[in-house]
Amino acid sequence: MSDDQGMYFRWRFAIVALAALLCMVVTASLGRWQLSRAAQKQALHAAMLSHAGLPPLMPLQFLGALRGLHAITPELAYRRVQLRGEWMPDATVYLDNRQIRGRPGFYVFTPLRLSGTQAIVAVQRGWIARDRDVRTRLAPVQTPAGEVAVDGYLAGEPGRLFEFSGGAPGQGASDIRQNLTIAAYASDYSLDLLPLTVVQTDAASDGLQRDWAAPDSGVAMHYGYAFQWFGFSALVLVLYVWFQIIRPFSRRRAGVAR
Repeated sequence: MSDDQGMYFRWRFAIVALAALLCMVVTASLGRWQLSRAAQKQALHAAMLSHAGLPPLMPLQFLGALRGLHAITPELAYRRVQLRGEWMPDATVYLDNRQIRGRPGFYVFTPLRLSGTQAIVAVQRGWIARDRDVRTRLAPVQTPAGEVAVDGYLAGEPGRLFEFSGGAPGQGASDIRQNLTIAAYASDYSLDLLPLTVVQTDAASDGLQRDWAAPDSGVAMHYGYAFQWFGFSALVLVLYVWFQIIRPFSRRRAGVAR
């Protein structure tokens, strides 16, 4: 083998080794990130279980606990609350493709202005079934005027579903949405919303069902993704060892034997 050939093979070996190392680092990092997401959701789920027996937060306690926060924390997740306020029906939105017991429908969100304050919180009021004939035809939902009492628990933003493109922003955009963030909701209707939501748990009323399933920790999905990323990292290592070490070594031994 000439010096040029030797240099070529050494450079090729180094480049392949660097590429394999980079791929393993990236995939292993993604696996660790999925494990960290699982740990976060596990903490939220544990908080939910620990909060089940606590007394509900009253409005002043609720607002005091939120002071300085920009998102829900494990200490507040799934805490029961008892609120009083007035609905803001003009800002009601409907989240599509939400199911209860296998039936497709909508989650109904309406902002609630808390009594005696300027604070506004987005409330997941309940669920309505989708019309079988006309997808966008909505079942009637009653929104009582005046002060109302709302029992529920604190939650983050509603779970996101896959969508090809974002909904049209701004006032006048469709009331039917695929996904909803608090920031977008606040911007669309010029509201100063609190950085979380309330899931209403009162008995079914106003044309809404509230047969909520127990919140799932969701860690199984992240463990599955982590297993895939770690498996891909291991596969890269196995392929590298086979094609760069074992196979060339076997060929050299076969050549020497001949």
